[in-house]
Amino acid sequence: MAGPASFELGLRRNMGPFLQQLLQVFFVGLTIGMQRTVVPALAESEFGVVQGSMTALFAIVVSFGVVKGTMNFVSGRVSERVGRRRVLIWGWLVALPIPFMLLLAPSWGWIVAANVLLGVNQGFAWSMTVTAKMDIVRAGERGLATGFNEFAGYGGVALAGLASGYLASLFDPRWALFVFGMAVIVLALVSAFLAFTETLPFARAEAGRHAAGVSDGPRPRYVEGPETPTTARIFALVSWRNPTFLALSQAGSVEKFVDALMWALVPVFMVTRGATLIEVGWVTGIYGFVWGASQLWTGPLSDRVGRKWPSVTGFFLCAGGVLAFPMVAGFAAWSVAAAVTGVGMALLYPTLIAAMGDISHPSWRGSALGVYRFWRDLGYAIGALAMGLIADAAGMLEAGFWFTGAAMILSGLWLVLGMTETHPRFNPAPDP
Repeated sequence: MAGPASFELGLRRNMGPFLQQLLQVFFVGLTIGMQRTVVPALAESEFGVVQGSMTALFAIVVSFGVVKGTMNFVSGRVSERVGRRRVLIWGWLVALPIPFMLLLAPSWGWIVAANVLLGVNQGFAWSMTVTAKMDIVRAGERGLATGFNEFAGYGGVALAGLASGYLASLFDPRWALFVFGMAVIVLALVSAFLAFTETLPFARAEAGRHAAGVSDGPRPRYVEGPETPTTARIFALVSWRNPTFLALSQAGSVEKFVDALMWALVPVFMVTRGATLIEVGWVTGIYGFVWGASQLWTGPLSDRVGRKWPSVTGFFLCAGGVLAFPMVAGFAAWSVAAAVTGVGMALLYPTLIAAMGDISHPSWRGSALGVYRFWRDLGYAIGALAMGLIADAAGMLEAGFWFTGAAMILSGLWLVLGMTETHPRFNPAPDP
């Protein structure tokens, strides 16, 4: 393998691989977004879900969250052995049956099973776009890199949600999802084969430079740990042994409550109050577009002011947007609430990822990001299951919004008390 100097870090120097990664995460966003508007709204009429059963409806989000969270962890560990590119390709191969299952599904159980495959795809493919970016950029560019990554991904989610809403209104909903899904997945798989640069050597070279004491700029405050930790050791370290890792992991988990709510509860809530499928697509699309586009400035903001306070502010903004939803009525008001929630997600989402990258040693950064993303996407399942049970028990959809808003406030307070600033410029490690 080439020496460490052969793999220099920096966004400008590695613009080619960076653009390849952005294209891939855009395809990943399109794949998940195509289900967000049409499938929940047609759960009763097309797939036989019992009217009013929020627990059954949320089963697609629970299955997705559990599988994606687990695959995030698995893909992080495996990618440190076989490379990022190979894991990405595996993720797209797993996605190939999904459009066929949506087209042919005789019952809701097929949709749940399709979301299991979607969770594997997301856990492998989206995880690798994030990890690969952390491999090739400098510490002071991590916020910018993650901001662009999540902009491309959630821009794809929003675009697919809006497009699928229109297509399902104009054509047969199942055929619309099938054609759209097959086109996206095949294009993504072909581009992954033909144009995706392996970045694992960059991470290994960075670890070598750090060990030799030749890294540029402020010294990162890497969490102490062995150079090659076992799976159990890295899981424990990120999950509970280090206070900042613990604060980041719980924050990642709770923020997914918001996305689960926007995915499954908001479409049903709006339809029961007289909204059309196209209006549902616009409101969920506004949330996704604002979230995605705002990350173009929130990511770089965290490079300039640090990671902690943008994250905390994002949690409280999200809480306000979520709690406003059941308190207002009409397309315009729901659109404003969705936009506020999107800005909050943009402030916290790429910043938490960048914070993880700041303090994870390059030799096990992929694994650490995998553990964080395990807890983060398990939040889909935890939040969706809790919202479904609470909404069914209370007999009102509003209870899901109140639960999510309260959880975001408490999680934000945990960050205030438990998180240490991770950006090396604002909190560098002491000189050895």
